[in-house]
Amino acid sequence: MVSHSELRKLFYSADAVCFDVDSTVIREEGIDELAKICGVEDAVSEMTRRAMGGAVPFKSALTERLALIQPSREQVQRLIAEHPPHLTPGIRELVSRLQERNVQVFLISGGFRSIVEHVASKLNIPGTNVFANRLKFYFNGEYAGFDETQPTAESGGKGKVIKLLKEKFHFKKIIMIGDGATDMETCPPAVCIKDANIFAGCTFVFLIYLFIISLFFF
Repeated sequence: MVSHSELRKLFYSADAVCFDVDSTVIREEGIDELAKICGVEDAVSEMTRRAMGGAVPFKSALTERLALIQPSREQVQRLIAEHPPHLTPGIRELVSRLQERNVQVFLISGGFRSIVEHVASKLNIPGTNVFANRLKFYFNGEYAGFDETQPTAESGGKGKVIKLLKEKFHFKKIIMIGDGATDMETCPPAVCIKDANIFAGCTFVFLIYLFIISLFFF
Protein backbone atom coordinates (compact mmCIF):
# COMPACT_ATOMS: atom_id res chain seq x y z
CA MET A 1 0.00 0.00 0.00
CA VAL A 2 1.28 3.48 -0.83
CA SER A 3 2.03 5.33 2.39
CA HIS A 4 0.65 8.72 3.33
CA SER A 5 4.16 10.20 3.46
CA GLU A 6 4.91 8.91 -0.04
CA LEU A 7 1.76 10.56 -1.37
CA ARG A 8 2.67 13.85 0.28
CA LYS A 9 6.20 13.75 -1.14
CA LEU A 10 4.81 12.99 -4.57
CA PHE A 11 2.47 15.96 -4.55
CA TYR A 12 5.03 18.31 -3.00
CA SER A 13 7.36 17.63 -5.92
CA ALA A 14 4.77 17.78 -8.72
CA ASP A 15 4.79 20.62 -11.23
CA ALA A 16 1.48 19.52 -12.74
CA VAL A 17 -1.29 17.01 -12.14
CA CYS A 18 -3.23 15.51 -15.04
CA PHE A 19 -6.58 13.80 -14.62
CA ASP A 20 -8.47 11.38 -16.76
CA VAL A 21 -12.12 12.44 -16.75
CA ASP A 22 -14.59 9.58 -17.25
CA SER A 23 -15.01 7.49 -14.08
CA THR A 24 -12.28 9.57 -12.42
CA VAL A 25 -13.12 13.27 -12.28
CA ILE A 26 -16.74 12.42 -13.03
CA ARG A 27 -18.70 9.35 -12.00
CA GLU A 28 -19.93 8.46 -15.48
CA GLU A 29 -18.41 7.27 -18.75
CA GLY A 30 -19.36 10.07 -21.13
CA ILE A 31 -19.65 7.88 -24.20
CA ASP A 32 -21.95 5.46 -22.36
CA GLU A 33 -24.19 8.34 -21.29
CA LEU A 34 -24.30 9.53 -24.89
CA ALA A 35 -25.22 6.00 -25.95
CA LYS A 36 -28.18 6.10 -23.53
CA ILE A 37 -29.46 9.27 -25.18
CA CYS A 38 -29.16 7.56 -28.56
CA GLY A 39 -30.73 4.27 -27.44
CA VAL A 40 -27.73 1.94 -27.82
CA GLU A 41 -26.52 1.78 -24.22
CA ASP A 42 -26.01 -1.97 -23.72
CA ALA A 43 -23.88 -2.64 -26.80
CA VAL A 44 -21.70 0.42 -26.23
CA SER A 45 -21.13 -0.27 -22.52
CA GLU A 46 -19.57 -3.63 -23.32
CA MET A 47 -17.30 -2.03 -25.93
CA THR A 48 -16.25 0.59 -23.36
CA ARG A 49 -15.35 -2.09 -20.84
CA ARG A 50 -13.08 -3.83 -23.35
CA ALA A 51 -11.50 -0.54 -24.44
CA MET A 52 -10.68 0.47 -20.84
CA GLY A 53 -9.02 -2.88 -20.23
CA GLY A 54 -6.82 -2.48 -23.29
CA ALA A 55 -8.30 -5.54 -25.03
CA VAL A 56 -8.66 -3.59 -28.28
CA PRO A 57 -6.80 -0.54 -29.65
CA PHE A 58 -8.45 2.61 -28.36
CA LYS A 59 -9.02 4.20 -31.78
CA SER A 60 -10.67 1.04 -33.09
CA ALA A 61 -12.95 0.87 -30.06
CA LEU A 62 -13.82 4.57 -30.35
CA THR A 63 -14.58 4.25 -34.07
CA GLU A 64 -16.81 1.22 -33.51
CA ARG A 65 -18.74 2.82 -30.67
CA LEU A 66 -19.32 6.10 -32.47
CA ALA A 67 -20.40 4.27 -35.63
CA LEU A 68 -23.06 2.60 -33.51
CA ILE A 69 -24.09 5.71 -31.58
CA GLN A 70 -24.08 8.18 -34.51
CA PRO A 71 -24.60 11.13 -32.15
CA SER A 72 -25.98 14.35 -33.58
CA ARG A 73 -24.94 17.79 -32.36
CA GLU A 74 -28.39 18.20 -30.81
CA GLN A 75 -28.06 14.94 -28.87
CA VAL A 76 -24.68 15.97 -27.45
CA GLN A 77 -26.09 19.32 -26.39
CA ARG A 78 -29.12 17.60 -24.84
CA LEU A 79 -26.88 15.26 -22.88
CA ILE A 80 -25.01 18.17 -21.31
CA ALA A 81 -28.18 20.16 -20.62
CA GLU A 82 -30.43 17.37 -19.32
CA HIS A 83 -27.93 14.87 -17.93
CA PRO A 84 -24.84 16.85 -16.90
CA PRO A 85 -21.94 14.78 -15.56
CA HIS A 86 -21.63 14.37 -11.80
CA LEU A 87 -18.32 15.29 -10.22
CA THR A 88 -16.65 12.64 -8.09
CA PRO A 89 -17.02 13.64 -4.41
CA GLY A 90 -13.97 15.60 -3.26
CA ILE A 91 -12.54 16.32 -6.71
CA ARG A 92 -13.51 20.00 -6.59
CA GLU A 93 -11.63 20.42 -3.30
CA LEU A 94 -8.63 18.51 -4.60
CA VAL A 95 -8.32 20.60 -7.75
CA SER A 96 -8.81 23.81 -5.77
CA ARG A 97 -6.08 22.84 -3.33
CA LEU A 98 -3.68 22.06 -6.15
CA GLN A 99 -4.42 25.39 -7.82
CA GLU A 100 -3.85 27.22 -4.53
CA ARG A 101 -0.37 25.70 -4.51
CA ASN A 102 0.18 26.91 -8.10
CA VAL A 103 0.23 23.36 -9.43
CA GLN A 104 -1.13 23.33 -12.97
CA VAL A 105 -4.07 21.00 -13.49
CA PHE A 106 -4.92 19.41 -16.84
CA LEU A 107 -7.74 17.18 -18.05
CA ILE A 108 -6.59 14.54 -20.55
CA SER A 109 -9.47 12.43 -21.78
CA GLY A 110 -10.39 9.93 -24.44
CA GLY A 111 -13.88 11.40 -24.09
CA PHE A 112 -15.36 14.30 -25.99
CA ARG A 113 -14.19 17.87 -25.71
CA SER A 114 -17.68 19.38 -25.50
CA ILE A 115 -18.40 17.32 -22.39
CA VAL A 116 -14.92 17.68 -20.88
CA GLU A 117 -14.95 21.46 -21.29
CA HIS A 118 -18.23 21.53 -19.35
CA VAL A 119 -16.50 19.60 -16.55
CA ALA A 120 -13.46 21.88 -16.71
CA SER A 121 -15.65 24.96 -16.25
CA LYS A 122 -17.02 23.50 -13.01
CA LEU A 123 -13.46 23.11 -11.71
CA ASN A 124 -12.11 26.47 -12.91
CA ILE A 125 -9.74 24.70 -15.28
CA PRO A 126 -9.08 26.77 -18.43
CA GLY A 127 -9.96 25.34 -21.82
CA THR A 128 -6.30 25.52 -22.79
CA ASN A 129 -5.64 22.83 -20.18
CA VAL A 130 -8.12 20.41 -21.76
CA PHE A 131 -7.09 17.64 -24.14
CA ALA A 132 -9.91 15.50 -25.50
CA ASN A 133 -11.45 14.18 -28.69
CA ARG A 134 -13.45 16.37 -31.02
CA LEU A 135 -16.66 15.17 -32.63
CA LYS A 136 -17.39 16.36 -36.17
CA PHE A 137 -20.83 17.19 -37.56
CA TYR A 138 -22.29 18.02 -40.96
CA PHE A 139 -23.93 21.41 -41.49
CA ASN A 140 -27.31 19.88 -40.56
CA GLY A 141 -25.93 18.63 -37.23
CA GLU A 142 -25.66 14.96 -38.15
CA TYR A 143 -22.62 12.95 -37.03
CA ALA A 144 -19.66 13.20 -39.40
CA GLY A 145 -16.94 11.34 -37.50
CA PHE A 146 -14.28 12.49 -35.08
CA ASP A 147 -10.95 14.27 -35.40
CA GLU A 148 -8.50 11.38 -35.73
CA THR A 149 -5.51 13.74 -35.54
CA GLN A 150 -6.06 14.39 -31.83
CA PRO A 151 -3.49 12.49 -29.73
CA THR A 152 -6.20 11.30 -27.35
CA ALA A 153 -7.90 9.45 -30.22
CA GLU A 154 -5.46 6.55 -30.05
CA SER A 155 -3.66 4.27 -27.65
CA GLY A 156 -0.59 5.95 -26.19
CA GLY A 157 -2.03 9.38 -26.93
CA LYS A 158 -2.21 10.54 -23.34
CA GLY A 159 1.49 9.84 -22.97
CA LYS A 160 2.13 12.02 -26.02
CA VAL A 161 0.17 14.85 -24.42
CA ILE A 162 2.18 14.60 -21.22
CA LYS A 163 5.43 14.55 -23.20
CA LEU A 164 4.25 17.68 -25.00
CA LEU A 165 3.42 19.39 -21.69
CA LYS A 166 6.85 18.56 -20.30
CA GLU A 167 8.55 20.02 -23.35
CA LYS A 168 6.33 23.11 -23.54
CA PHE A 169 6.32 24.08 -19.86
CA HIS A 170 9.57 22.40 -18.78
CA PHE A 171 7.77 20.41 -16.10
CA LYS A 172 10.09 18.04 -14.27
CA LYS A 173 7.39 15.90 -12.67
CA ILE A 174 3.82 15.30 -13.80
CA ILE A 175 1.35 13.09 -11.98
CA MET A 176 -1.34 11.28 -13.96
CA ILE A 177 -4.49 10.03 -12.24
CA GLY A 178 -6.86 7.75 -14.11
CA ASP A 179 -8.67 4.44 -14.21
CA GLY A 180 -7.93 2.68 -17.50
CA ALA A 181 -5.30 1.20 -19.79
CA THR A 182 -4.73 4.48 -21.64
CA ASP A 183 -3.88 6.13 -18.31
CA MET A 184 -1.34 3.46 -17.42
CA GLU A 185 0.30 4.11 -20.81
CA THR A 186 1.33 7.57 -19.60
CA CYS A 187 3.93 6.14 -17.23
CA PRO A 188 6.51 7.12 -18.28
CA PRO A 189 6.69 10.07 -18.93
CA ALA A 190 4.22 10.70 -16.10
CA VAL A 191 4.83 9.58 -12.54
CA CYS A 192 2.76 6.56 -11.65
CA ILE A 193 2.06 4.99 -8.26
CA LYS A 194 2.66 1.32 -8.95
CA ASP A 195 0.75 -0.32 -6.16
CA ALA A 196 -0.69 -3.73 -6.98
CA ASN A 197 -3.21 -3.43 -4.17
CA ILE A 198 -4.68 -0.40 -5.91
CA PHE A 199 -4.18 -1.16 -9.58
CA ALA A 200 -5.38 -4.75 -9.42
CA GLY A 201 -8.99 -3.62 -9.35
CA CYS A 202 -8.46 -0.57 -11.56
CA THR A 203 -10.12 1.55 -8.87
CA PHE A 204 -8.21 4.74 -9.47
CA VAL A 205 -11.04 6.73 -7.91
CA PHE A 206 -9.81 5.28 -4.62
CA LEU A 207 -6.49 6.94 -5.41
CA ILE A 208 -8.26 10.28 -5.55
CA TYR A 209 -9.53 9.88 -2.01
CA LEU A 210 -6.01 9.03 -0.86
CA PHE A 211 -4.74 12.16 -2.56
CA ILE A 212 -7.45 14.30 -0.97
CA ILE A 213 -6.55 13.03 2.48
CA SER A 214 -2.88 13.66 1.79
CA LEU A 215 -3.43 17.19 0.50
CA PHE A 216 -5.60 18.28 3.39
CA PHE A 217 -2.61 17.71 5.69
CA PHE A 218 -0.15 19.78 3.67
